[in-house]
Amino acid sequence: MGNKFGGFGGFGGGGNMQAMMRQAQKLQQDAMRAKEELDESEFEGSASGELVKVVINGKFEMVSVSIKPEAVDPDDVEMLEDLVVAAFNDAKSKADKMKQEKLGAFGGLI
Repeated sequence: MGNKFGGFGGFGGGGNMQAMMRQAQKLQQDAMRAKEELDESEFEGSASGELVKVVINGKFEMVSVSIKPEAVDPDDVEMLEDLVVAAFNDAKSKADKMKQEKLGAFGGLI
């Protein structure tokens, strides 16, 4: 009654397991490197013909805001607030898309 699959219940020898572990570690390192690169990247979003621009990094932290004077109406502050939110959401959408493109292949390793 010998085991026709070799040692370890059919999973092969220790050499194959070590190679798989090395490959998994390399994949995780590649994923972490890609995440760090994305975290340091900047993404610009804009609203209303670039009256308002927002720059965020890959961690979704706001880096800068640029508001053209013609966007400022003291009688309609709510519109300006909406433009800032829209510009931020535009930048976040671009960052999300890039993260999916770069990190989607790593399937939750990070």
